[in-house]
Amino acid sequence: MATNNINWNNLPGPESIQRATLANGITILSYKNANVSSVYMVGLLNSGSNLDPQDKLGLAHFTASMLSRGTLNHGFKEFHEELENRGASLSFSCGANNTWFRGRSLAEDLETLLLLSAESLRQPAFRPEYFERMRAQLLAGLAIREQDTGEVASLLFDQYLFPDHPYGLPTDGYPETIQRISVEDLQQFHRQYYSPKDMVLVVVGDVDSRQVKDLAQKYFSDWENSSAQPQPALIIPDPPQGLVRKHRYLEDKSQADLIMGTRGPQRTSADYLPVYLGNNILGQFGLMGRIGESVRTRSGLAYYASSSVTSWTDSGSWEFSAGTSGENLQKTIELIREEIRKYVSSAVSAEELDDSQSNLVGRLPLSLESNAGLANAILTMERFDLGLDYYQRYAQTIRAITPENILNASRNYLDPDRLIIASSGPGDDIL
Repeated sequence: MATNNINWNNLPGPESIQRATLANGITILSYKNANVSSVYMVGLLNSGSNLDPQDKLGLAHFTASMLSRGTLNHGFKEFHEELENRGASLSFSCGANNTWFRGRSLAEDLETLLLLSAESLRQPAFRPEYFERMRAQLLAGLAIREQDTGEVASLLFDQYLFPDHPYGLPTDGYPETIQRISVEDLQQFHRQYYSPKDMVLVVVGDVDSRQVKDLAQKYFSDWENSSAQPQPALIIPDPPQGLVRKHRYLEDKSQADLIMGTRGPQRTSADYLPVYLGNNILGQFGLMGRIGESVRTRSGLAYYASSSVTSWTDSGSWEFSAGTSGENLQKTIELIREEIRKYVSSAVSAEELDDSQSNLVGRLPLSLESNAGLANAILTMERFDLGLDYYQRYAQTIRAITPENILNASRNYLDPDRLIIASSGPGDDIL
């Protein structure tokens, strides 16, 4: 894409994004996109799995999963008829730090979408019959997870990258912890941690900001929860001090899935963009960067090979993933370590940097073409306090990053001799 023809000032920014805060702490952001007659909504609360009790892991996830199973005013059937009759959708999910809600509808049905969102967040019914059905669904999902080599490797990796920390535990829990959870536990978790304080709501589509604020005021402004508990202060454990090798055997599997890596930068760190740009070169660009070229294309050792950077407000991870046969697993590990060693030994080339910069800058406008893409981008700016002009500055910021910036930032995290190496599939356990 020819990025020099893009008018970056036309991207969402402080001139076009309307921001308001309700008295109870809810932040509302809206952006008018008159190109389509629909709206997309996304929001979050600070009620993630980091609040789960150790003996009831999966409680936050269970609670969020029940929010669309009916409210005090709308039973399950009525709730979904309200949405389906309008061609609308509304869903809830849970991550390590937040509960998320997402919905879409025609612009004329935004009020119904916000009404049902407010009821779900404020007055979920947690009816016993749907509770037991949801438990069965969650347990079925966990049974499938236990036979998925990629999922098992990911669990192992997280466990040892973040020992004794919620980031090292599965958001959806374990079968034994899900079995311990009761309806009363969901009700208590909701009372303790569902609160308007610091909630964020973003609406994008063919609606004006006055309408969005008025509707949010109508359905959310009187929400108070004086019994809500504060977020606990959690200490992020130190990154690995050497090589940590873990493997879990799964019966009747011919493929092994591998995840190896270490801690990455926080989203607000000055290292984030240089690391993100460098990772594009290392394990994303083209057919998955240098890693893919070495492990998959030249050596033919893996079905897939790539790397990724995931960042939160307080930490992050830098992960290298591959799928290979059991007999090629060790060779794959060695090749990835060798690519990491090369990467932190010398700066990327000017050609690699230019290609990666053009790739990241060029795909940004495409990611902002839909209401969903716009809403998620606006939420990211708000969530990480990046400034509402972040995407207007993005191209200039990316273009200013040098090979030395990437090398220096990457060296703060990557060391081929200090990695968590987790895998699952054929071969004896290493636990």
